[in-house]
Amino acid sequence: QVHLVESGGGSVQPGGSLRLSCAASSYSAEIPCMAWFREGSEKGREGVASIYNDATHRMGVGELRYFGDPVRGRVTISRDNAKNTINLQIDSLKPEDTAIYYCAADQGLACLNAHRWRQPSEYKSWGKGTQVTVSS
Repeated sequence: QVHLVESGGGSVQPGGSLRLSCAASSYSAEIPCMAWFREGSEKGREGVASIYNDATHRMGVGELRYFGDPVRGRVTISRDNAKNTINLQIDSLKPEDTAIYYCAADQGLACLNAHRWRQPSEYKSWGKGTQVTVSS
């Protein structure tokens, strides 16, 4: 398993932006599947975004990203392998984005599938989360 630590959460007004980071204990370029999930007060854990890196499995698909429907068009996910981190930029924040945001990682191929990537059971490693609160 990989040790993951999230940072960058906080309170922001509607319409604002936040950049969350997830630091991995091992070389992030060798972790095929990394993702962000969130869990609000009334919802279960839902997938926000995932990113697949082909360095380990060499499936010939390069870097693949998926996004959850509530955030599509407002988030970007990126890897910084020099720092062993993945980042999540969230723009145009809404009150319904308020949640604890978790980083997840797995050595499998879930991030190649449009449905599997959003299943929490596909990930073996989880961070402890960072709180994002959007209110005026």
